Amino acid sequence: MKLASYNIQYGKGKDGQFDLDRIVSELGDPDLIALQEVETFTARSGMVHQGEEIASRLPHIHWVYGPGIDLDASEILDGKPVHRRRQFGNMVLSRWPILSMINHTLPKIALLNTFHLQRTLVECVIDAPSGPLRFCSVHLDHVSTDTRRDQVEYMCDLLLRGHERGASAGGMVKDPDWNDRPMPPQPMTAIIMGDMNFEPGSPEYTRVVGDLSQNHGRTIRAHGLADAWTLAGHAENEGDTIPREGRGARRIDHCFVTTDLAHRVQSMEIGNDAQGSDHQPIFVTLDS
Repeated sequence: MKLASYNIQYGKGKDGQFDLDRIVSELGDPDLIALQEVETFTARSGMVHQGEEIASRLPHIHWVYGPGIDLDASEILDGKPVHRRRQFGNMVLSRWPILSMINHTLPKIALLNTFHLQRTLVECVIDAPSGPLRFCSVHLDHVSTDTRRDQVEYMCDLLLRGHERGASAGGMVKDPDWNDRPMPPQPMTAIIMGDMNFEPGSPEYTRVVGDLSQNHGRTIRAHGLADAWTLAGHAENEGDTIPREGRGARRIDHCFVTTDLAHRVQSMEIGNDAQGSDHQPIFVTLDS
């Protein structure tokens, strides 16, 4: 099973050019894809629905889109009103059917005189060949540590206690109109990928994977989350997913898996040659 995540910066590459074809080519052909900063009907990116444009270039893929920003973008064209929404958010694409999707609104604190965005977490249940699993695309706050701390708490609770909330629809169905297909499952197994805006060693990272013990390394919980990067054999402080000239390496794009998947992580790599965004894509391979 091959996974990819990419903050595409609405298609704007390191050369300042907008190119979704380049984004798609840099993703390759993974089974599951998590994207962030996908937008719709914005002048800077050509007034297109980027989710639809990306999906049209991957015709064998199922997909969903979950915006955090949703603003009116209606206008009059040729004397007629055109109703559109300017949106900005996350996307999941899957080789296999997406049985359900929930677009979770993450905690946010209003800030004075600082541009601040509503972030979301797109949670999908995938009908994978090895069995249903949850696959999530997330983009955490880039401004406020206070906001990001609450978002990480929400994210961990969602991933590790999802069975208590249950699926988006379930229980006893009496209305025959709901019986045309089975209700979606709510598996405990989960993978989350995305731009999380925190580095290894930060309090947020420690909240996800456990304290750092001098004698034993990370104290990963038996029923917790593990970093696919270190499971693949890399050191925590290695890697750079948002390179900037004159600044040290920062790995802020992550893949965390529930610990029942830890033994299946084969490899994780950063697409260091990618030019389609200010971020670099990340790639993970799991045993099937």
